[in-house]
Amino acid sequence: MKIAFTGGGTGGHVYPAIAMADALCERGAQALFIGTADRMEATLIPKAGYPLETISARPLTRRLSWSFLGMASANVSGVAMAARILRRFKPDIVIATGGYVCFPVVVAARLVRAHPVALLEPNAHPGLTNRLLAPLVDEVWGAFDAADPRFAGKYVHTGIPVRAALRALPAREEALARLGLSPKRRTMLAMGGSQGARSINDALASLVASDGLPEGWQLIHVTGEKEYDRVRTALQRARPEAVSDHAMRPYLHDLTDAYAAADLVLARAGASTLGELAAIGRPSILVPYPHAADDHQRANAEAVASTGSAVVVDDRELSAGKLRGILADVTRPARFAALTAAAERTREGDPLATILARVDTLLAKKRAR
Repeated sequence: MKIAFTGGGTGGHVYPAIAMADALCERGAQALFIGTADRMEATLIPKAGYPLETISARPLTRRLSWSFLGMASANVSGVAMAARILRRFKPDIVIATGGYVCFPVVVAARLVRAHPVALLEPNAHPGLTNRLLAPLVDEVWGAFDAADPRFAGKYVHTGIPVRAALRALPAREEALARLGLSPKRRTMLAMGGSQGARSINDALASLVASDGLPEGWQLIHVTGEKEYDRVRTALQRARPEAVSDHAMRPYLHDLTDAYAAADLVLARAGASTLGELAAIGRPSILVPYPHAADDHQRANAEAVASTGSAVVVDDRELSAGKLRGILADVTRPARFAALTAAAERTREGDPLATILARVDTLLAKKRAR
């Protein structure tokens, strides 16, 4: 079996694709990724050991302007490039996981009659690209129970696939030892994505510098590579001993130890992160990125919060210095116990197993035609 994947731009689009490719290749499949040369997939896909073909693509816009003409030209060129790749590779199925690069690839897949085509929608509210692609795909696989009306008749609730390692986490004590933390304290994992989140980093640095963590708690702080030196320098100036009081890392390509150690997670509400939280069953404080397209991170966060397993905090509340009070409330024994119990209840089965079954079903339908 040959599978062509396309998606990129963010971890929420790339990591689920890698997880699916890993699972399918374990069954003997051959995977090829189609993406852009200057976004996250250009680094992550080769690092995961998969071939990546790059094409021309630009974010879609409906506003007429000179940039619209450039966008249209780039995507038309991308369709032609993707069509050549698909004709050469001859995939049995095309799986799109989101991001503007999916548009020319899915259009090309239909032009060269490569089918079936499946679309993963990891967010509560689909972006423009996925909304436009909905009529062109055979199925839409989604993270949430409720389907967007534009996916009517095609939507299957699968959950977001994550790497198998996150479903078999190491022992908490072993993970804490590797991170240099105490097994006698509860642990909060805080992260803002691969690029870091300045508002989260500044709030945490201020909290740690003022010894504001709740009593009996410790911190794993993933700053993002571009933010690490700035945050570490600020802490060293404000409270030198604080640097050794918690585990601060610029980035963690493998989050298994961090998740195994974590009792609570403070993070953005990107799709990849929420899929991982669903897999490990941890309560969270979610801070939606305020500039996300169509404010989709807020919709994601509110959907998770509706289960009782998360608290949503506005980015401006961090800037206003309210994190100490938020943590004091969330870590109250009764409150924390309720959040933890809800997170365990909403812990998902294995989305990968569901998706593999959907792949088999789509291929069976293809053979029956």
